Amino acid sequence: MHRHSLSASTVAVSAGRPPRVPGGPLNAPITFASALIPGGESEYGRHGNPAWDAFETVLGELEGGRALAFSSGTSAAAAVFELVPTGAVVVAPIHAYNGTLTQLHERARKKQIELRLVDITSSTEVINASEDAALVWIESPTNPLLELADIEKIAAAAGRSGAAVAVDNTFATPLRQRPLDLGADFVVHSASKLLSGHSDIILGAVVTNSGRAWRALESRRRTLGAIPGAMECWLATRGIRTLHVRLERAEANARELHKRLRSSHLVADARYPGFGTIIAFEIAAGPEAAQKMTEQSALVTYATSLGGVESTWERRRRLSGEPTSIPEGLVRLSVGIEDVDDLWADIRQSMESVR
Repeated sequence: MHRHSLSASTVAVSAGRPPRVPGGPLNAPITFASALIPGGESEYGRHGNPAWDAFETVLGELEGGRALAFSSGTSAAAAVFELVPTGAVVVAPIHAYNGTLTQLHERARKKQIELRLVDITSSTEVINASEDAALVWIESPTNPLLELADIEKIAAAAGRSGAAVAVDNTFATPLRQRPLDLGADFVVHSASKLLSGHSDIILGAVVTNSGRAWRALESRRRTLGAIPGAMECWLATRGIRTLHVRLERAEANARELHKRLRSSHLVADARYPGFGTIIAFEIAAGPEAAQKMTEQSALVTYATSLGGVESTWERRRRLSGEPTSIPEGLVRLSVGIEDVDDLWADIRQSMESVR
């Protein structure tokens, strides 16, 4: 059977395994070493590690390109931004991950780039802003408003004008969307989230199907030292093995919770893009009540991270730097794999206690 004919769930389990030799390990071992014996692909720990290879192999196969692991999702994004020529135009969503927007604004303030923020749901606005751009950065769904972009349409227009397209695929994962197949040049992940799935590591990745771009990114990682740890890559690889079953369960929970939230008189608005594990909603009692609600829930954990097996939530505007166009009372709920009725009972009780 050819590997290209395998389903994504099979690839998640089977890719990146060591060669099948008698007495050999089933899983790629963790290699704790700052130096390797010369003569192989790498001889220094900042240049390569066998533990990186398994993670990069499985993620690359899932996304349809070649992956590079980084120390965090933020450093992965920074590596892509490093490829933008000085003074060039970068187009990005008005609403996006706080860390990404912070990086872009800092680069713009230093005149390293010209930043144009757009409504990513309006392909016309994005395409018009991208006519002389070097890079179009897309989040879809966006964080935290869960807006969707027409990646294929934007990428086609960017290709005609010469702009590169990078897509943050953290929320969707390659099991729900493969941006390289839609015309993107780069896919970026915070592998700390759904890919690893257990809220225990910080890790990032970039995937591309361009050999030239891959070499440029690898050079940036090597030079700047934004390298992942061996243990983090091993844990992320283990997490990916169960991505499909975790995602199916959490998505089923998210769909049901969104349905119940929309029908509740305690909820003013509830957003869900139809896939993924994230819901964004506002309660009728207002922002202060929303903050209290998230702090006193018994089962859903008050935390800023997402994508783990446990459900977490927070009011996003409590964080400095969040765009002012994000509603003050917006709660981002990352749905886990707990029993959905238990989750709903906790959410409903938390809402009722502050109304």
